[in-house]
Amino acid sequence: MSNLFGPILKWMQLGVLSLFLAVVSQATPASAWWFWTPGDTVDNVGYKPEQPIPFSHKLHAGDRKIPCEYCHSSARRSFSAGVPSSNTCMGCHKVVRTDKPAIKQLTEAYEKNQPIEWVKVHDLPDFAKFPHKRHVQSKEQGGAGIQCQECHGKVEEMEVLEQGAPLQMGWCIGCHKERNAPLDCLGCHY
Repeated sequence: MSNLFGPILKWMQLGVLSLFLAVVSQATPASAWWFWTPGDTVDNVGYKPEQPIPFSHKLHAGDRKIPCEYCHSSARRSFSAGVPSSNTCMGCHKVVRTDKPAIKQLTEAYEKNQPIEWVKVHDLPDFAKFPHKRHVQSKEQGGAGIQCQECHGKVEEMEVLEQGAPLQMGWCIGCHKERNAPLDCLGCHY
């Protein structure tokens, strides 16, 4: 009996594979990337991992109105927005809210010269580069003048930071088309 189903299963697998290849061959490379991008966090809108120290962007960026680039100062100068060092945090927290458990944890790491192991929220695959500088600098400075919230969501309203947009190639291409920005592959893949 198993010999009977062997050839049938083989033909069914071949049929499914053929159908898949036919569909994919009709798609443009950009739309194929829209549906599938390697990596486990690229299209994870709403992803909000637990961090080693609780941190409220709502409190800092929203209520206190601290600009994004105060903490993420490398965003306007380099390819990565970067995560602030504990030295940046301690600029305020040497004197502000020093009695809070999270600040005590931060202070302990700072005094031991140990980095905080933050969990990355907006994570692109290694083969894709996103030069923050080119996007966030003003048009007068040669950038696109894009606000952080356009890609990261309304961070100033987030108690816990979460991924605000699908970071798929198709999403980026859509933004570039809206702004008549270059679509050269080497702009992001180098």
